[in-house]
Amino acid sequence: NSLPLHDLQVNIGPMKQIPPRSLEDPIQFIKGVGPRKAILLEKLRLTSIEDCLYFLPFRFEDRTQFKNISQAVIGEYVTLTGEVLNAGTMFMGRRKRVFEVIVQDKTGVIRAKWFRFNETYMKEKFKTGQKIILSGKSTLNKRSGLEIIHPDTEQVSGEDVNSLEIGKIVPVYHVTDGLHLKSMRTIIKNVLDKYLHLIEEFLPNDLIQRHEFISRADALSQSHFPPQGTSLSELDAFKTPAQKRLVFEELFLIQLGLAFRKKHTGEVNTGTPLKTRGELIKRFVKLLPFTLTGAQKRVLSEIMEDLEKEKSMNRLIQGDVGSGKTIVALTALLTAVDNKMQSALMVPTEILAEQHYLNIRPYCESLGIELSLITSALKGKERQSLYENIRTGKTQIIVGTHSLIQKDIQFKNLGLAVVDEQHRFGVLQRDAIGKKGDHPHLLIMTATPIPRSLALTLYGDMDVSLLDEFPPGRKKITTEIFYENRREKAYGILEKQLQQGRQAFVVCPLIEESDVMDLKAAVTVLDFIKDRFPDYVACLIHGKLKKEERQDIMSRFLKNEIQVLVSTTVIEVGIDVPNATAMIIEHAERFGLAQLHQLRGRVGRGAHSSHCLLMAYHPVTEEGQARMKAMQNSGDGFIIAEEDLKIRGPGDFMGTRQSGMPLLKIANLLRDIRVLETARKEAFPLIDQDPDLKAPEHQPLNKAIHRFLGEYLELMQII
Repeated sequence: NSLPLHDLQVNIGPMKQIPPRSLEDPIQFIKGVGPRKAILLEKLRLTSIEDCLYFLPFRFEDRTQFKNISQAVIGEYVTLTGEVLNAGTMFMGRRKRVFEVIVQDKTGVIRAKWFRFNETYMKEKFKTGQKIILSGKSTLNKRSGLEIIHPDTEQVSGEDVNSLEIGKIVPVYHVTDGLHLKSMRTIIKNVLDKYLHLIEEFLPNDLIQRHEFISRADALSQSHFPPQGTSLSELDAFKTPAQKRLVFEELFLIQLGLAFRKKHTGEVNTGTPLKTRGELIKRFVKLLPFTLTGAQKRVLSEIMEDLEKEKSMNRLIQGDVGSGKTIVALTALLTAVDNKMQSALMVPTEILAEQHYLNIRPYCESLGIELSLITSALKGKERQSLYENIRTGKTQIIVGTHSLIQKDIQFKNLGLAVVDEQHRFGVLQRDAIGKKGDHPHLLIMTATPIPRSLALTLYGDMDVSLLDEFPPGRKKITTEIFYENRREKAYGILEKQLQQGRQAFVVCPLIEESDVMDLKAAVTVLDFIKDRFPDYVACLIHGKLKKEERQDIMSRFLKNEIQVLVSTTVIEVGIDVPNATAMIIEHAERFGLAQLHQLRGRVGRGAHSSHCLLMAYHPVTEEGQARMKAMQNSGDGFIIAEEDLKIRGPGDFMGTRQSGMPLLKIANLLRDIRVLETARKEAFPLIDQDPDLKAPEHQPLNKAIHRFLGEYLELMQII
């Protein structure tokens, strides 16, 4: 018989104990780790001492109050002491074994059960008449009464119990298979005991005094093992003095990095000031068949102020779907052309590039502007000719995907770059388009509203403009959830719209049926639509079609020659058909919240009431239900973004590694927004006073930034 996996000791002779040198020491040589557990810890991204110090508990259990068995509350954690009445293996059914220990005190009996165990080890551990302490969640078994499954246990020997699990507020960590929670507590305790004296302070003294922070060493120690009397509710809310100190310093380091970038790019990137509101812009405004909204005028005024400065513009425009970002972007692009310079619009997908190209081409033709579309589909002589026109400056506005940042493409004098749907590009891709000219002005746009906390973290170095007004006459989009048994009712709503002369989208997650995924395929749905609506023209569009085919389909749909457009998510952004008033999204439970909101934005763009019908299939996860409910309850992109952040967390919301945001180990951007704003107020003035943190008192802080931000320093271009 072997010991349980978490108690297995590999016989490799005496473990070499190395004296503590720095927080970068490998975790393997900490007492209780060794080679096998080091591999398990690596799965949790714990390889160094510092990793373990910042691997904080995700919750705590209060085991300070011992209770009698009769006081145990079903479903709550309880710590109690009693005497072992009996212990041994029993069978549940023919094969399932359980090790049971029956414990009694003067008020009653409770059973402790283990379903994963080594019989010899357990029989040796629990003897009849022995006094033990149990801690765990009490449950009720209808047949045998009170029980605790897989409790923590301690033997009582004498009056004093020296334990990390009993009589204390106990930390609960994320663990992995093969690594017991008790082992994790012991490892963290050994790390603190051995390395606490090496933890250095790096926050400036005046800042520490101003906010009455405890020391960094005490903050780390108490965040793992809180002192007696600490409030459990404060611990769970991350509001203890120790936790608040660690949250602040993490957000403070990020804000310092952003302050660095803003300070240094502002000094280095001296751009070319542009003359604004010129003749070309005046002619363009006269061509518009509508009046700009107040928000569009305000944002354009902010952009023009930036373009007139010698410092390169670095501005982010946030605007919900349908708020008119394209016209704002085109005005900026034309301003560069009016100054005898080139401008470029970079978007994430070919179909969006084509849509932008088709939307702005009529204006460019009327104004006599040379416009080109660059995609990966360009081949041979056509591509070479186009590249040559860009190099010589003949082409004035260039629309394209990430193809624009290829080495082969050389601009004559790029004055302005616009990046649309920026969250789909990595930081390096966004920077690359900016390096195609001599510090061109940069305008970034997103139709994915970003919660304030994320905006301060990701774009704290940028100026932000908000398009928070929709063109007049827009009607509310009614959003409803349907399950497959109500499919006909959903199609009845779509049919009513078609009968009124309107058009519709049906969005599917796949093009063709898959053996792997049981999802509705666009090809199958197209056949169904043709049978269900024989009096209307239905067509399929997806990313694998040739450019000419896609453009032809979109042109016919715009002219109402096609009434129902079945598509994959290629229509997520950039499609503007005011007569489209209904959308069915198949397998809505599988889509992300931001993506659902983007898709819904393809309807409701005209003066007619619109419908977005979310078609879901069982089983639906809790997260899937939460996403669809959020869609049903709100049409406000910023409210939806906050919900998305709650559901997915900040890393998944933006695609952490792609976005250039360091992985947060302690702070939570929803919970800690006020701390984030405080950290920002401290960081930016500090960089104004000491731009390179060269003052002797700031050297520890300089070192901490490099250690914390690491690879992100290069991405942020601040060193």
